[in-house]
Amino acid sequence: MSASVPLRLESVSKSFGDVQALKPLSLHVRAGEMLALLGPSGCGKTTTLRIIAGFEMPETGSVFIGERDVTELPPNKRALGMVFQNYSLFPHMTVAENIAFGLKMRGVGAADRLARVRQMLGLVRLAQFEDRSVHQLSGGQQQRVALARSLVTDPAILLLDEPLGALDKNLRERMQFELREIQRRLGITSILVTHDQEEALTMSDRVAVMSEGEIVQIGTPTEVYERPRTRFVSEFLGTANIFEGIVKGEAGAGEWTVALDRGGEARLAGDSGLATGRRVSFAVRPERLRIGPPSGSALMAKVQDVVFRGSYYAYELVVAGQDEPVFIYTQSRATVPADGMVGLSWSAQSAILLGERPSP
Repeated sequence: MSASVPLRLESVSKSFGDVQALKPLSLHVRAGEMLALLGPSGCGKTTTLRIIAGFEMPETGSVFIGERDVTELPPNKRALGMVFQNYSLFPHMTVAENIAFGLKMRGVGAADRLARVRQMLGLVRLAQFEDRSVHQLSGGQQQRVALARSLVTDPAILLLDEPLGALDKNLRERMQFELREIQRRLGITSILVTHDQEEALTMSDRVAVMSEGEIVQIGTPTEVYERPRTRFVSEFLGTANIFEGIVKGEAGAGEWTVALDRGGEARLAGDSGLATGRRVSFAVRPERLRIGPPSGSALMAKVQDVVFRGSYYAYELVVAGQDEPVFIYTQSRATVPADGMVGLSWSAQSAILLGERPSP
């Protein structure tokens, strides 16, 4: 494979009629990394990918692959590999013919094509399938063929557009690890577009969370999950319980006491922007909450429901005066009084202070 190269977008924007699909966006993708563009439908992630691929021209800005400005180049001149959700395999060709198609279009000789195809079949663990019709393959096998076809031409960048969306849950989870392992082995710079939070967290080195045509946060999977900057990021990346209140003052050891709007108090890990009297909102992940006796806890709640999800119990609780329910995930079933009233608590370090909408 060719040496891995970085990808860079500089102030790229795009509108469709009166709708600004992509606000001026700058993004640096490091050589050899897998970057996920994550967000809901209409957030701009697919438009970003299409601009990288050359299927859309940006209104402003430039696209660089390595040191080369490719903004004006057509897709076939950008040294890209692409894998789509629907695979886009040729139904009248065998597995080997599908993989070899790009090489044949480039005029690569038959012997070299065969050697390269067999190398790719070994990489995706389909060595015994070269003469099979694609109709005889499972969804996961078809996806591997599509991946092999995208890699056989030795691309500089690999683009993955919802590549696992057509697979069932169990197969999708297995393919997440397989795709990631192949990408790491080859060291190819890759962009993954997905709306699936688990997929983004599992497969990527960094996640760029997008909303309304811009990146609202970018970081490692751990960073964006454990320390989301905004309420949108906290709620889009898994379940988040949101609380609000007024800072009462410092509690020592880098912590602050917050008087919660719905009664009770909680502590928040220190931040240079905190001050007495400031209104704050913060998130606590369900696995960070604790159920305890009603007295002496930060917040009173009534257990509405509890379900077993295989590896943990999920509790739905109602807090008086709060519109949204609170969710708690625990490994063992908690003891709940007959009246269902419990106390909620969490550590100061588990409370994630949320900003308004900082830039990434």
